[in-house]
Amino acid sequence: MAKAYQRIMLKFSGEVLKGDGEPIDFGKLEKLCKEIKALHKKKLQIAIVVGGGNIWRFRDNSKKAMPRVDSDYMGMMATIMNASAMRATLERLGVPVRVMSAMPVADVAEGYSIRGASEYLDQKHVVICAGGTGRPFFTTDSAAALRGLELGCDVLLKATKVDGVYDKDPAKHKNAKRYESLSFDEVLKKKLAFMDQTASALCREGELPVVVFDLMKKGNLAKVVARKKVGTTVHV
Repeated sequence: MAKAYQRIMLKFSGEVLKGDGEPIDFGKLEKLCKEIKALHKKKLQIAIVVGGGNIWRFRDNSKKAMPRVDSDYMGMMATIMNASAMRATLERLGVPVRVMSAMPVADVAEGYSIRGASEYLDQKHVVICAGGTGRPFFTTDSAAALRGLELGCDVLLKATKVDGVYDKDPAKHKNAKRYESLSFDEVLKKKLAFMDQTASALCREGELPVVVFDLMKKGNLAKVVARKKVGTTVHV
């Protein structure tokens, strides 16, 4: 059996946290943080990138009279809000955690640095990388790929509401086929948009495998970390 991952980059969208009529469902957030706590107890080194789509993102607001750059910065600030909520929940559960932001917000989070984040991971702190890449035109998928490579993570775990990568949209096609394993070359050839092209290119060039899985199913996160057959693995 393959050895469990030791240092992971966990990426999940802000939509995962969204509740009915509210941007953050703290019940959902606590359940997720309890799963993270269980992994932390196993001495796993955990870096996290959370999206901001439950609050703001350009894609959902592209028709509004706002320049893309301004909209993207709002999205980055949304990720910092989500990271702050996650930090508060993890701390309440007794998990040591640091929020490090690519955008300067001194009273809320430390500035992100590779060395600083790596040292915190070595000290068994959960590190939440907020603020995206700090620049517009890049998604949080790209931020997760970049931070995952910078921090020497074993894998990028892309947590979604879908149980893997399909050949077509399973919500629209009952005969959609789910892949257990794919290469990045196959993803490109088949035009499978499981993450944006910049993120895919970064992972491919850096030889960082990606596992796409359903975060909503209880226990899936622990199974993925243990390298059990869950979701879809995308590799070089």
